Amino acid sequence: MTTILITGTGRGIGLELAKQALAKGWTVYGSARAAVTDPDAHICHHPNFHDLVFDVTDHDAVRAAAAQVSAPIDILINNAGIMGPKRQSTLDMDFDGFAQTLAVNTLAPLVVAQAFLPQLKRSKNPRILTISSQMGRMSYAKSDHIAYRASKAAVNKVMQGLATDLKPLGIAVALVHPGWVRTDMGGEGADIDAATSAGGILALAEGLTLDGTGQFTNWDGSAAEW
Repeated sequence: MTTILITGTGRGIGLELAKQALAKGWTVYGSARAAVTDPDAHICHHPNFHDLVFDVTDHDAVRAAAAQVSAPIDILINNAGIMGPKRQSTLDMDFDGFAQTLAVNTLAPLVVAQAFLPQLKRSKNPRILTISSQMGRMSYAKSDHIAYRASKAAVNKVMQGLATDLKPLGIAVALVHPGWVRTDMGGEGADIDAATSAGGILALAEGLTLDGTGQFTNWDGSAAEW
């Protein structure tokens, strides 16, 4: 049986990832900033779901949560993320908000990966998949939401480096663009729903091998531009 850890399972893509993983019969460890008990919004009462309560920017809390998990982790999906502050242009920047965006979108995925590395090492087929965005690609010069764009460009590089360092340990690391998804972040006018995106992401995670480590793909498996 596959065991998966997903950050940010309280809503949106993370919640859908957890639902679909449970439907596959997997064991799911899901994190959110607070325990969510509403059965219509969460999957807390499923027997294969284990709720981990931590803020991904609280590094001590992340490590404490990891210390409570003894089971091997086969797949880690870094899903938790934020769009960033209202003011995030290069000419009018909320710098505190920029720092928070980097803390959630760039630093936290590495902290989580490091904290749960012992559990990943115990798996026979360990994989890390981090949800990024094509909004961070260097070939795209648009300047709106620049804090968000910068955080995703940065996490791409961080995960590329992590892939290099973990390859000798047999741990594959990749990045995925989830598409423009109809969530609180993506808005009602987005292209695809969360279920479609999550299904593609889980398929990528399930099939990820060392041959694909360090790569950036779209949710449907096509190559994503860096």
